[in-house]
Amino acid sequence: MNKVIIFSAPSGSGKTTLVKHCLETFPELAFSISCTTRNARGTEINGIDYHFVSPDDFRKKITEDAFVEFEEVYADKYYGTLKSEVDRIWKDGKVVIFDVDVKGGISLKKYFGEQALSVFIMPPSVAELELRLIARGTDDSDTIKTRVQKAADEMTFKTEFDEIVVNNNLDTAKTDIENIIQEFLAL
Repeated sequence: MNKVIIFSAPSGSGKTTLVKHCLETFPELAFSISCTTRNARGTEINGIDYHFVSPDDFRKKITEDAFVEFEEVYADKYYGTLKSEVDRIWKDGKVVIFDVDVKGGISLKKYFGEQALSVFIMPPSVAELELRLIARGTDDSDTIKTRVQKAADEMTFKTEFDEIVVNNNLDTAKTDIENIIQEFLAL
């Protein structure tokens, strides 16, 4: 059976760090590169970190039914999972790992059902999350304020995921994730 692992979390929870750890730890996993209309941040590279496209190109892909799921997270800021990405990974005999927003994670779990393990990465608190976003240095204060408000809302959806991991201590969170994935892959 083809499998997928879905990681979702509010922005700044450490989700991407944990996904990278999983990719280094489990050679049978392969990263699904999401499609987005947002601009690249820092050292992000098109086709490696995301498929960066214009809002018009994204909307065209929607009409072509090219997505497993997609979401307009903010006005004209779309994120989505391309069917072609999932097919590419499965053809290589690998397990797909997703790094997606909370609504995307819920949609992916509904789409893939028993083929999917969904993991919600919880920040220790909203206040800690805000500090992490500030320390990241990639967003202005208005964007951080919006992300923190959104995070508080997103945390109310945690029970819709198969597993919840609190990222209070990164090493502990890594160990918890490793155990959860090992169990899922053994099924």
